[in-house]
Amino acid sequence: MTAKRSWTLSVVAIVVFAVVFLIPFAFILLTASKTQQDAAFLQFSWPSHWAFAQNLRAVFEARDYLLIVAFINSTILTVVSVAVVVILAAMGAFVLQRRKSRWTSGLNLVILSGLVIPPAVVPTIWVLQKTGLFKTMPGLILVEIAYAMAFCVLLFQAFVAGIPRELDEAATIDGAGPVSLFFRVVLPLLRPIIVTVVVVQTVFIWNDFASPLYFLPGDENATVQLTLFTFQGQYSNSYNLLFMDILLVTVPPLIMFAAFQRQIVSGMVAGSVKG
Repeated sequence: MTAKRSWTLSVVAIVVFAVVFLIPFAFILLTASKTQQDAAFLQFSWPSHWAFAQNLRAVFEARDYLLIVAFINSTILTVVSVAVVVILAAMGAFVLQRRKSRWTSGLNLVILSGLVIPPAVVPTIWVLQKTGLFKTMPGLILVEIAYAMAFCVLLFQAFVAGIPRELDEAATIDGAGPVSLFFRVVLPLLRPIIVTVVVVQTVFIWNDFASPLYFLPGDENATVQLTLFTFQGQYSNSYNLLFMDILLVTVPPLIMFAAFQRQIVSGMVAGSVKG
């Protein structure tokens, strides 16, 4: 009876996975392979004429190769933002977890509020304008870092709590200072949760649509998500090119998430257990 129930649950899980993930992806792939006339019907059907290569070339050549510029901008934004978030969040979590003081509870409350309070667009634009960072890549990078810090600090705190304090004491006895203690002893032990944070934040920042739209307007500053506007007009839509663009934008984070899925789960579980 147990084996039969387990088999039934497995079949249900596979069916749910196919409905939620595989069918929409198949629809995107098929629509991206159709001509503009066939794609206009938005039907889940086999292409009458395969135009995958033509659509791929058209998407890259659209608006003076805007997609290539967008890929470069999104790569810079994602890599720099994730790298800074990992270092700052790990350092902040280490200090909050190891250096308990009367300010710790208040700081933890401020960090927690970062998950609860919605980001305000208008004040953020005003601050960026006053600092000369509006419509600049560094300004958007700072915004992405600010949005990600609260969640990442909490993840790192849960993992740091499981690292024995005896390691800190032994390193200190050997003459390690605070900076050396963190980078040479603690940071290598955070590798599982670092992989989790890197993958999750990479997917989140790469797929972010609102922040580049508000804080980095302009074609020269376009990110991959904003290129979706290229193939939508007031009177006509090129659905075949739109879905080809969606396919190109979706594939990189999908591959990364699939490749590191096991590390993500192990990092989350390890942090929850050790915390």
